[in-house]
Amino acid sequence: MKANAWSLLVVGGLMAGSAMAQKSAVDSIEEYRAMLQDGNPADLFEAKGESLWKTKRGPKNASLEQCDLGKGPGVVKGTFVELPRYFPDTKKVQDLESRLLTCMETLQGFNPVEIAKTPFGKGEKENITALVTWIGAESKGMKFNVPQNRPEEKTAYEIGKRLFFQRGGPHDFSCASCHSGDNWRIRLQDLPNLTKNPGDGVGFAAWPAYRVSNGQMWSMQHRLNDCYRQQRFPEPDYAGDATIALSVYLGVNSNGSKSAVPAIKR
Repeated sequence: MKANAWSLLVVGGLMAGSAMAQKSAVDSIEEYRAMLQDGNPADLFEAKGESLWKTKRGPKNASLEQCDLGKGPGVVKGTFVELPRYFPDTKKVQDLESRLLTCMETLQGFNPVEIAKTPFGKGEKENITALVTWIGAESKGMKFNVPQNRPEEKTAYEIGKRLFFQRGGPHDFSCASCHSGDNWRIRLQDLPNLTKNPGDGVGFAAWPAYRVSNGQMWSMQHRLNDCYRQQRFPEPDYAGDATIALSVYLGVNSNGSKSAVPAIKR
């Protein structure tokens, strides 16, 4: 009896020690992130994005100051937290990046097909990431209110939901494999449950974000692209229907949470 009691005490102590170590590690990561927020390199992209918005560029030598992001030409503040949404002029549901492509084509004369083919972090695609960072920062702290008023928006949500749970690839993964349960993590990386509102500045509400691990600024389009890569799926079209539909699903699920953009990630 004494031996069994001693064994239970040892096992219990080891389990408690393991839990404390894990909690300590997670807390340390959060402290690390908090320290990084002071002087977030995303500030540089934000400044670049504001400059790009106001600078005359492209074949038409025009700025983006007349771009309509959903609240009228030139209005930026508050638009980020209401995207993706339906736009009557294109007759499409668009996220911020696809909408910027439209404005860069119509106002400045850029070729959106060529931009979409450009690798992330290069050329005009890098400029779009900077624009997204600045536009997102203009709505920091505001609550997401991604609309579901039109049939096209509701359809996009349902398509995004199906894509979120679609399993495939050599590992039979889906987005839901990592992001459909509470208190899940890979190693010490927390995985928010994106099937519901995960809270302020988590999941959809935290992108675009600066990634410390590779020194890059990532937009939501880049983040979704990398999710497909990790699932070993074919690379999705940049600002295509699939990634926009996923953004609608994630955005609507995040309604009510406050935007933390531009955030910082590991």
